[in-house]
Formats: sequence, C-alpha cells, structure tokens
Amino acid sequence: MSKAPLRIFTVVGARPQFIKAAAFSRAIATHFRHEIQEYIVHTGQHYDAGMSEVFFQEMGIPAPAFDLHVGSASHGQQTARMLEGLEQIFISEKPDLVLVYGDTNSTLAGALAASKLGIPLVHVEAGLRSFNKAMPEEINRILTDQVSTLLFSPTQTGIDNLRREGFLENASGPWNADSPGIFLSGDVMYDNALYFREKAIDSYGEWFSNTGLKAGGFILATVHRNLNTDDPQRLKAILTGFLKLADSARQPILWPVHPRTRKMLQEFAAHDSFFAQLPEEKLQMTDPVGFLQMVLLESSCSMVLTDSGGVQKEAYFYEKPCLVLRSETEWTELVESGAARLADADENCIAETGLAMLKAGFSAPAGFYGDGNAAGFIAAKVRDAFGKKPE
Repeated sequence: MSKAPLRIFTVVGARPQFIKAAAFSRAIATHFRHEIQEYIVHTGQHYDAGMSEVFFQEMGIPAPAFDLHVGSASHGQQTARMLEGLEQIFISEKPDLVLVYGDTNSTLAGALAASKLGIPLVHVEAGLRSFNKAMPEEINRILTDQVSTLLFSPTQTGIDNLRREGFLENASGPWNADSPGIFLSGDVMYDNALYFREKAIDSYGEWFSNTGLKAGGFILATVHRNLNTDDPQRLKAILTGFLKLADSARQPILWPVHPRTRKMLQEFAAHDSFFAQLPEEKLQMTDPVGFLQMVLLESSCSMVLTDSGGVQKEAYFYEKPCLVLRSETEWTELVESGAARLADADENCIAETGLAMLKAGFSAPAGFYGDGNAAGFIAAKVRDAFGKKPE
C-alpha cells in the first residue's frame, strides 16, 4: 500500500523567506516528491514585484497556493491580518503541519495560527538570538521557538541557546509542542549559495558588465531595518560613514534600496538637504535587485555593509568582509571569527573599520553553516517524524 503524502503548508512573506523556501522546495522535488506535498502560503508582507514575484520566478519556487495580500501596516495590524487569514486557511485545509522560516511577522503569525489550532509547527532557523528584545525579530523568533514541535538550528550556537532556554537536545519522539525535537541542520541559505552561484553568472553576467562596475572594485550595501531607516539621525550617520569609506577606499558603494527605505529618504529630504544631495558617484542607489543579481553582486564586490541577517551570511559564503550596521547580531560566530565586525550607526567606525577590513581582506574558518544539504536533512526529519502510515 502507498502512503498518502504529508501535506506541509509553508508560510512565507519576506525576501529572505522566499530564498530559504527555494532550498526546501527543491529538496522535496528532488528527493521527496512522493512523500511530501508542499503548499506555499504567501502572506504578502513583501508585496512589491521587486521584493516578491521576481524571487519566485528566478528560484523556481512553486507558485503560492494561497496569497493573503496583507501588505504594509504597523506590526500589530500586519500580524493580526496575517493571523486571521492563516487561521481561515488552516481550518479549511487541515494541513498535517505548518513550516515557518526565520523571524518576521509572517513567521510569528504562522506560528500562532498553527499552535492555536493544534497543528504541529516546524521552525527552520531556530535558536538564533541577538539578546536585544527591542528588535521585533528577537520577539518573533523567541515566541516561535516556544510553540514549535521541531526546531532546526543552522548553527551550534543556536543549539546552545535553545539548551540554555530549557530545550532538550536529545529528546526522543514522538515530538510535540510540550516535548519538541531540536536538531543541528546546517543552513538552507548555504544550500542556495552553492546551487545558484553559477546560475547567477550565466544569467546576469552581461547585466553586470553593463553596470560599469568592476569585480572587486565596489562595495555593496543594504539598509532596511526600521531601527536604521526610521531615525533620520541614525540613517544620516550611516550614510555619512558610507561616503567617508567610499572616499578613503576609492571605491563606489552600490546600494539597492528597499522601497520603504526609499520612501523614508524622500521624506527626510524634504527637511534636510543632506538626503537630497547624496553624491551619486560615491553612493549609487538602485532599485531592488533579484536574487540572482544579488548573488552576483555579493560574489563580485570587495566587501559588504549591511543590517540584514541573511546578507551577513551571504557575505561569509562568498568570502567577503562584512561590516554590520547594528550593535549586535544573531550570527555571533561571524563576529567571533572576524568574518564580520559590528559598526552600529557610528559614522567613524563605518569609515575606519570598513577601510581596515577592506585592506585586510577576508579571513575566517569555513564550515559554520553545514555541508550544503540542510534542506534535505530537514525534509527527511520531517518525513520521519510526521509521515503517514499506508492507507
């Protein structure tokens, strides 16, 4: 007798989750297509085509089975709308389990909806901690871990954090929210870094040539966290640091600008000429780029400046020094190894530490994030834990 496939509902809503979902969806299609049936639920947290549709197209992610079209709103409004929509879908469709990634509002909404309905929850990228509860992401990841049935951590640091919080590393199944299983899986982002690098070169090599940038001759920046974008003084300090670094390094800084960040820049420019007169030859602002274009930029730049958790890791994957525009990071092993440094919004630190890292180049141990088969490991564990008996 054959087994009925396990019905997994994967909740995504933001760019990093689309990228992570690609690895898991690929593992299912390659090795588990008869055992696992995945349904993508898109909350609409990132709804701009440049932040959403292009990732599904480029990365071969199955089209969403459901799209909530939630859009932008305050944390409370956005999470509440997601929770309402997800609850309706889960009640109607009765999934065998729900899978969430990372630490966004979509993650928390998926976790709450599933746990309230008694549906087993799988959290991929569990155990990460910045130890700063002023960050919405820290609250999201802690709460999601607390209601999960299976927790997959990309690093040993994450496992150690979970153990300190009372999770049992060697708990045996059957697992549930009161007695969850925790596993060191490696990082699905590393799976993608290995898989997509050559594809990025083949697909966008000509595009990169037309940018006028030279490999190793530009610095790549991303700034999107509310902490940095919503405070004009912090953002001004960060951009001042960028301009100083561009001067001393004699390299332009390429900055693909998040739609919301561009909106804030326009608002600040109405009251402060600094934001209205940013020198384009030093700070080249572009629209958001697709995943493959970003891979090509990350692998071609000289260093990375970012407040993104995912981009910190991608810099490590492509062996680029990384300056983190925050006072802490959940990826502590990167800072401890010297692969990344913390600069917060200190313009002098950005300029001086950035230049020192650029001159020193990349130097850090390999192997922090597994062997490139994290998604396959996760899919196998999920199948073994929840796979249905023959009909």
